[in-house]
Amino acid sequence: MKIILVGPFPPLRGGISMFNHSLANELEKNHEVHRISFSLQYPKLLFPGKTQYFNFEGKPSKALINSINPFSWTKTANYIKKLSPDIIVFQYWMPFFAPAFNSIAKQVKKDCNVKIIVNCNNIKSHEPKPAEDIMTKSFFKNCDSFMVMSSAVEHDLKLLINNPNYKKSPHPIYEVFGEKVPKDIARTNLNLGNEKIILHFGLIRDYKGLDILIKAAKTIKNKIDNFKILVVGECYENEEKYINLVNKLNLKDIFDFRFEFIPNEKVNNYFCASDLVVLPYRSATQSGIIPIAYHFDKPVVVSNVGGLPEIVLTGKSGFICEPNSEDLSKTIINFFENNQTMFSEFISTFKKEFSWHTFTKNLLELTKHD
Repeated sequence: MKIILVGPFPPLRGGISMFNHSLANELEKNHEVHRISFSLQYPKLLFPGKTQYFNFEGKPSKALINSINPFSWTKTANYIKKLSPDIIVFQYWMPFFAPAFNSIAKQVKKDCNVKIIVNCNNIKSHEPKPAEDIMTKSFFKNCDSFMVMSSAVEHDLKLLINNPNYKKSPHPIYEVFGEKVPKDIARTNLNLGNEKIILHFGLIRDYKGLDILIKAAKTIKNKIDNFKILVVGECYENEEKYINLVNKLNLKDIFDFRFEFIPNEKVNNYFCASDLVVLPYRSATQSGIIPIAYHFDKPVVVSNVGGLPEIVLTGKSGFICEPNSEDLSKTIINFFENNQTMFSEFISTFKKEFSWHTFTKNLLELTKHD
């Protein structure tokens, strides 16, 4: 089949971009795949980071969509119509993109007999704004089917669309961040010692609860010896907010802040150097961080919010806690009191349930329903 994937692709940064890239790689094993990306994803006023791009030497995409230029939407639709695809898959994660995607879908539907599938990473924003549901619903009405990766997103979809045609399949395990490296080598590469390493990885935003982890560390410090909390990722807020909280709680010796974007080829060092990956989120649908952790056989501690607990087996692949510093500290202490080797051994088998082959199989089955 001829399949078009619409959404961000490398060299654009971010989890959705890497998801789309991984999905394309899997689909290309058996199908003709065309990658359509953004010429402008976020206007500068709406982008809090330093840059939207990273160095990338893989398969290129067609950068056509300007998120705020309707002329580019028509250009994109015309390009798609010339290709005459069987399936179009939109990556959806923010209602900001609904007008562009809706315009493209509506124009293509007029002239092409094509199935449109939306992979719903998120349906609602983490910080919702007025009229978002209206924009999303308008786009979804021009689509045939939906993929969801968590019960939280499944719930949001059913609130928005009556009796949607959809499939639920968990977020697959990433394979684009390199192979495992020995822990001692990874730590040498990162200038780390032999401490217990707790990793907080990814873009830093308020809903991801880094402050909860900092407050939890005050208790952990009294219970666990020789540990560090490694915080890695570009900060979309004021970095001083977190540095000042660490200083206030007298935890400077515990925290290692690395407020920077990590390129794909260096991600493996951070996960392989760690003992535990912690996601103390206040809210979530699902997270791409858990699949990265599992790829490197690392256990996780996640907050009991959204879809995070759905792919964590307590006492086997990690632990689930409430999104507050008291329960988080108890859970992390509990983890280090367990046999940590058994977690990695379990995850090495457990992660096989989250393959790209299974995800794409479920996605393509949606085209068999009218």
